[in-house]
Amino acid sequence: MPFSFVILESMKDLNRIKEVLVSKKVTQVWLASEIGKNINTVSAWSTNRRQPSLEDLYRISVLLDVDIRELLNPTK
Repeated sequence: MPFSFVILESMKDLNRIKEVLVSKKVTQVWLASEIGKNINTVSAWSTNRRQPSLEDLYRISVLLDVDIRELLNPTK
């Protein structure tokens, strides 16, 4: 298996934004509106196709009233 494939495969699910949104009973549309991002951007974050910046993760954690670490999958 090529090295780059292994890295991409291991980085697949870095965040838990989708799960936290569900647990808080809010939508991606609401989150996009609150942080001033396009719904397509929030959708890409929620499906782990892209990752938010640390600033955006912080803003999301404040809006959802969760510890920022809850938005990330643990590494250990």
